[in-house]
Amino acid sequence: MNQDYIQSNPWSIIEEGFDKERVKSSESLFSIGNGAMGQRANFEESYSGPTFQGSYIAGVYYPDKTRVGWWKNGYPEYFAKVLNAPNWIGIDVSINGEPLDLATCTNIKNFKRELNMKEGWYRRNFIATTPNNIEIEVVATRFLNLSHDEVGAIHYQVTPLNADAEILFKPYIDAGITNEDSNWDDKFWNTTNIKSDKNRAFIESHTMKTNFNVCTFMQAHLVYGDTIKDTPHSLNQEELSIGFEFSQKVKKGEKVSLVKYGGYTVDRNHKADKLTEAAHTALDQVSSLGFDGLLEEQKKAWARIWEMSDIAIQGDVKAQQGIRFNIFQLNQTYLGTDSRLNIGPKGFTGEKYGGSTYWDTEAYCLPFYMATKNQEVARKLLKYRYNHLEKAIENAEKLGFTNGAALYPMVTMNGEECHNEWEITFEEIHRNGAIAYAIFNYSRYTQDYSYVPEMGLEVLIGIARFWQQRVNWSAHRNRYVMLGVTGPNEYENNVNNNWYTNYLAKWCLEYTLEQLEYVQQEHPNDYKRILDKTQLGNDETGLWKKVATHMYFPYSEEHGVYLQQDGFLDKDLIRVADLDKKERPINQHWSWDRILRSPYIKQADTLQGFYFFEDHFTNKELEKHFDFYESFTVHESSLSPCVHAIQAAKLGRMEQAYTFYLRTSRLDLDDYNKEVEEGLHITSMAGTWMSIVEGFGGMRVKDGKLCFTPQIPEQWDMYSFKLNFRNRVLKVTVTQEGAEFKIDEGEALEIVVDDKPITLSA
Repeated sequence: MNQDYIQSNPWSIIEEGFDKERVKSSESLFSIGNGAMGQRANFEESYSGPTFQGSYIAGVYYPDKTRVGWWKNGYPEYFAKVLNAPNWIGIDVSINGEPLDLATCTNIKNFKRELNMKEGWYRRNFIATTPNNIEIEVVATRFLNLSHDEVGAIHYQVTPLNADAEILFKPYIDAGITNEDSNWDDKFWNTTNIKSDKNRAFIESHTMKTNFNVCTFMQAHLVYGDTIKDTPHSLNQEELSIGFEFSQKVKKGEKVSLVKYGGYTVDRNHKADKLTEAAHTALDQVSSLGFDGLLEEQKKAWARIWEMSDIAIQGDVKAQQGIRFNIFQLNQTYLGTDSRLNIGPKGFTGEKYGGSTYWDTEAYCLPFYMATKNQEVARKLLKYRYNHLEKAIENAEKLGFTNGAALYPMVTMNGEECHNEWEITFEEIHRNGAIAYAIFNYSRYTQDYSYVPEMGLEVLIGIARFWQQRVNWSAHRNRYVMLGVTGPNEYENNVNNNWYTNYLAKWCLEYTLEQLEYVQQEHPNDYKRILDKTQLGNDETGLWKKVATHMYFPYSEEHGVYLQQDGFLDKDLIRVADLDKKERPINQHWSWDRILRSPYIKQADTLQGFYFFEDHFTNKELEKHFDFYESFTVHESSLSPCVHAIQAAKLGRMEQAYTFYLRTSRLDLDDYNKEVEEGLHITSMAGTWMSIVEGFGGMRVKDGKLCFTPQIPEQWDMYSFKLNFRNRVLKVTVTQEGAEFKIDEGEALEIVVDDKPITLSA
C-alpha cells in the first residue's frame, strides 16, 4: 500500500489531521527552498515526538572521513556531507507557563498543512488543548524569499479559545545541531561569536575542515491588536544558542503574533569578517517591506517562474498535482543563478546520499532547465563540470589512469570523488558518459556550439582518454572488453561488459573525434590551444578509433536482444509479475547477496542506452528490448519510471506510459519506495517533466529542428507546456481532438509534427 494522505489539489500539497506516524514524511513533503538555502518542514515550536531536523545552505558541506572496515588503494578519503546548518526557525511557545508541544497536547483538531506551490509559501494550522487545559488555535506561515535569498520569514499566530492566557514566545537561533548521518559523530561546526542588537541576534560559526564561514541571524517582533512590540522582554544566551522572550496577556478569542525573519549570510558571497554586517543589511531590506510586502514579492517571483515552467493538465487532478510538485521542488532547489552550485539528489530536503551532484544532473535535469529557463542556465551546469576537470583527472590518477584521463566523480561537492561504496566509486563509470552526452544534448538543442571550443572539448578529451585506457583487448573475443563495472542497474555489481557502458564508451570516443574535427575546421585557434594544452596526438586519436570500431557487445540470438551484461541469461529469469508482492520492494526484504544473483533491474540500464540513442535503433528493436527488460524491472530507483514512460509512449502504449508517469510524478507524494521521510528525490523529478514533454508530447530535436509526435492519455482532457527553444518561447497544447503549437515570444520557427513540417509565425 502506498501512502494516500495527501489530498488531491491542482496547486497545493495538503495534509489534514495530525498523525505522529506521518510527521517525518510530511517534513520532507512540505520542505521549502529558494535555491540558496532550504529546510524540512519542522515545527517552529518544540516537538518531543520523532522528527528529523534539517536546514541546509547551498554549497556548504563537510568532508566526513570515510568509514570502511578495511582500506583499499584509491578509496575516497571522505564522504561529503550535506550539512545540517544552524537552525533559525525555532520559536518556543508557552501558554500560562505550559510549553506548547503537539506530542503532549490533547484533542488536536483542524490540523492542516498546506504547501502553496503557486505562491511559494507553507502554512500549518491547528487547534489543540495544552496539558493545563487551555485550548488554543495556531496558524504558522513561512516562506524562503526568492528575491532576497538569504532570508526567510515566519508569521506565527496564537489565539486562546477558552480562556484569557499569558502567551510567551521564545524565538531563537541554535548552532548546537548535528547530522543524523555522521560517520564518526564529528563536530561539524565551530561557533565563534554570539551577539544581539536590540531585537536582532547573530551566531557566527564556521565548518570544520572546509572552513565555510556562516552568520545565522534573526529578527523578531510581537504584534497584538494594533501594537507592535520590537523590544524583547528578556534575552536568553547559551553556549551555542541565543533567543529572546516576548510575553503578552491575551484575551480569549484575540490573536497575538510573532513575526520572525531569519537566514544565513555566507562567505561564498561576502567577506568572512563582514557577515554580521551583511546580515544587518539583509534584515534592513526585508523588515522595511514587512511580512505582507515580502509575501507579495514572493507571489510575483513564483508567478514569473510558473509562467514559463508550468505544465497544465485538465481532467486528472492527481496527475496535475504530481507534475507541479516536481516542477516546484526543482525550482526550490536550483534556479541557475550561480555556476558554483548544482542539483543535489535530495536538494534541501534531507541528508541522504551526500554530495551536491550526481550523473542525474546531466542525464535528467539539464533538459528541464534548458527548456524552462534559458540556455545560460544549462551552460552553467556544463561549466560546473569544466571547472572540475582537473579534479576529474586527479580522481582518475588515484585509480592508476594516466596522460590526462578524466573520471568524473559519482558524488561530489568540489570535483573530488567522495562516494564510499567501492562497487559504485570504482565501477559505476558510466557517469563519465552522461557528461559527454550532456554536451551533445546542449549543443543539439541550443545550437550554441561555442561551449565545445571554449570548454567542452577539453572535457571530452579527458573522458575519451579514460575510456581508451579502461578497456582491454580480449584475444578470445577479438574485441575490446570492459571488465568489472556497475551499470545504471545497481542491483548488479562488478559485471563484465555492461552493454550500456560499452555502448556509451564507443559513442563518447566517436563523438570526441567528431568534435575535434569540428573545432579544427571552425575554431583553428582554439584547436591549437587545446592540442598544446592536452598534448593530444594522432597516435592517440587513432587508438580511439580502433577501440570504438572493435568494441564488444553481448547479444542473445535466442531472445534477439543485447544482453545487459555477460552472463545475464545464467540467472533464474523469473519475471517481476511472478514475484510475491509481500517481498516488494526487494531492497527492503532480500539480502544483498540474493538481489545480486537475481535478474531484477533497479532502473533502466540497457533501456537507458535506448533512451539516449534512440535514433540508432529501429522501433522494432526498441519494442523487443523494452518487452524483455521491462519484465525484469522493479523500478526501485527514482530514476526508473520516467525512462520507461517515454519509451512506452514512443511505442504507442499510452496506458502503460500513463501508469509510469503517475509513478514518477507521485513517487514521493505517494511514497512508492517507502522512504520519503529521508527526503525527496529531487533530480528524478526532472524525469517527470521529460515523461510529459518527451513522452506524451514526443518532443525531439532531429536534423536541427524541433519535432513532435503528440499523444494524450485517455484520462486527460488537455495538457499544455512551454519550451524555450533557441530564444523562442513555444507553447504546446494537446487535447483529445488534436494539438496546437504557437510562438509566444520570438521569431518564426519551422517545426515538424508527425513527420510533417509546419512553419509557426511570430
